[in-house]
Amino acid sequence: MGVGRGWLSYLDANPGCRATRPGAGPLYRPALTASVRIPYETFRLSNGLFVTVSEDHTAPLVAVNLWYHVGSANERVGRTGFAHLFEHMLFQGSAHVGANEHFELIQRAGGTLNGSTWLDRTNYFETIPSNQLGLALWLEADRMGQLLPAMTQQKLDTQRDVVKNERRWSVDNQPYGTAWEKLQELVFPSDHPFHHSIIGSMEDLSEASLDDLVNFFAAYYTPDNAVLSIAGDVDVGDARAAVEQYFGAIPRGAGRPALAPMNVPPRFGAPRRAVVMDDVRLPRLYLAFRTPVFGSDEYYVASVCAAVLGMRRGSRLHRTLVRDRQIAADATAFTADLAKGSDMLVADVTARPGISADRLEAEVLRVVDTLARDGVTETEVQRAGALIETAYTAALQEAAERADKLSQFATYFGDPGLINAQVSRVQAITAAQVTAFAREWLGDDNRASLLYVPRDPSPHAADASGIDPAAT
Repeated sequence: MGVGRGWLSYLDANPGCRATRPGAGPLYRPALTASVRIPYETFRLSNGLFVTVSEDHTAPLVAVNLWYHVGSANERVGRTGFAHLFEHMLFQGSAHVGANEHFELIQRAGGTLNGSTWLDRTNYFETIPSNQLGLALWLEADRMGQLLPAMTQQKLDTQRDVVKNERRWSVDNQPYGTAWEKLQELVFPSDHPFHHSIIGSMEDLSEASLDDLVNFFAAYYTPDNAVLSIAGDVDVGDARAAVEQYFGAIPRGAGRPALAPMNVPPRFGAPRRAVVMDDVRLPRLYLAFRTPVFGSDEYYVASVCAAVLGMRRGSRLHRTLVRDRQIAADATAFTADLAKGSDMLVADVTARPGISADRLEAEVLRVVDTLARDGVTETEVQRAGALIETAYTAALQEAAERADKLSQFATYFGDPGLINAQVSRVQAITAAQVTAFAREWLGDDNRASLLYVPRDPSPHAADASGIDPAAT
């Protein structure tokens, strides 16, 4: 269990958050073409639950994927971390399921399961032998409709401590572990729903009461705020009957609090910069740009631009800084795939030993400036498009990934059929579009630099990076 990321970032750019990563070997011709489509059918229950079913009888497996349209963005000041805490609480039993029994039943049936939390969604998923579909649906339905009777103060206290330990392990005591939440703080204003940490603060977790959790669950974990996707070895008619049987009696929610305004200016207006002294061995730069939201026409141009800049070894950043100039140990770039307010394109570059933080930052900015000034070539765009297409198509070979993408497009846009439109939209991007995008969006007025530098053990000495700690 843990926080999630946009699909491109966790597939290619951030090993710590990977759920699935296609191999980085030679390119092959992807199977998802105009003539090969992901089949799906949809229906909606009277209680508002939206359901997508995709039949594929290649293997006797079926994936169940449930997205709730709630994430850290729905939390209020002083009560952060609830969405992620609930990711844990939903595995602690419901009216007819004991604590941790959800894991035990699925694993005994030969399946796998987990959950993840993101800024604007929480999801729970199982992959099981197809003859166990009823078990997975019953478990998901029981905790959707019958979690509150089993919620206790003891379970809250236990899982609160688990989440605090997760924060210590994966954020506070992990090299560069605070990067994502500091990027959120740097890119989004303090009153924006995306500003605060997904995992929450220690103080807010300590203050969470049982009543707080009951109210949060009642508001957001309802069938009319959820999408259920089923993909794999399943008959649509059988799936519909089973979904009706297990979810049909769960009542609609009583209404959800309105989400705070998500709009931000399209650009920062001036460069932003934060320097973090941390217990790390090497300087590392996260360079973020505000970009158009996931699903917009310009988003696909941003995705190709990110791939040209930092996807795999042929990208500008890797070729220039890792291979040729030997400034960096690794370099990637990705979009966060945010569907509300503003997305962000992030370059993530770690220095080689002996390279100062100042030099690393200057060299990364030089690569970005060169790309924006000179533009990109058709060859680079074709390469980037092929890499994105390959990664996306390879991911969809798995029923679990297919179900997740169906849930994503249904949740954000009400249209799971967009799963079949992604490749053609990427293929349509031209070098001229990417060049124009880079010149418009990657300039000085739209840059946020988050620079990690090794902590200097001497409080009176200038940091080895060349940055004076007193000046940061």
